[in-house]
Amino acid sequence: MTADILDGKAFALGLRGMVAQQTAQLKARHGLVPGLTVVIVGDDPASQIYVRNKGKVAAEMGFLSDTIRLAEDTSQERLLDVIHGLNNDPAVHGILVQLPVPAQIDEGAVILAIDPNKDVDGLHPINAGRLSSGQNAMVPCTPLGCSMLLADRFGAGGMAGKRAVMVGRSNLVGKPMAQLLLAEHCTVTIAHSRTRDLPVLCAEADILVAAIGRAEMLGGDCIKPGAVVIDVGMNRLELDDGKARLCGDVNFDQAKEIAAAITPVPGGVGPMTIACLMVNTVTAACWAGGIDGAMAN
Repeated sequence: MTADILDGKAFALGLRGMVAQQTAQLKARHGLVPGLTVVIVGDDPASQIYVRNKGKVAAEMGFLSDTIRLAEDTSQERLLDVIHGLNNDPAVHGILVQLPVPAQIDEGAVILAIDPNKDVDGLHPINAGRLSSGQNAMVPCTPLGCSMLLADRFGAGGMAGKRAVMVGRSNLVGKPMAQLLLAEHCTVTIAHSRTRDLPVLCAEADILVAAIGRAEMLGGDCIKPGAVVIDVGMNRLELDDGKARLCGDVNFDQAKEIAAAITPVPGGVGPMTIACLMVNTVTAACWAGGIDGAMAN
């Protein structure tokens, strides 16, 4: 048996088409144009690429898209002032501060400063609390994308009763993903770096989600026959010839011979993350306008 490939790139393309269509409808029916502002502090090359891609996609969706670029030595007070101004700008529905921020800035203070209803990264504690208690919440983009891929695979109600193992406990992926799986009536276990007998635990999972940041840590012995595997990892694996390749947290070649379905790396979860940022921005715009029709939750 060879696993089905869950093509996140194709799914994200369709999702972006839906976002663009809904954006056009919001403008035509309500005179509302979703606004997304990304704030970046410093010149980290990877962050610059991410921010540029986000701005490009937002413009393609028909959003009011803006990027505020601040110097590496920007003070925390200055950054918080910028966020406060965006919180009070009715044309800005979504605020994203690109992480990480320089050492002189407290990342937690930055997250707390963002209006929870404009927090399109879904990291504010109020959104975490809303999600855990079953209320409408901004869900972090990566787990939101994972949940969409799973819903497409299993269909409505298809995850109920499944055993799910989430490997990773970050606020960005692990914890919110576990909440989303619970909402689908899965039996959920969160595993992490100190979990004992990890392969045994993972091999019990009907749904295995990996977000640990360790290249190909989960091998074939971690996969239950017929499981659905969502690999969030994006790692650079150095090869013997001095070159490198991108890989996930799961050994794809081993897992694909055992699992029923698996996301590739690259081309799986990654493309869903930016698409879901656009989904969250439309949701925030709908909330701001009092419009029923938010795309998420």
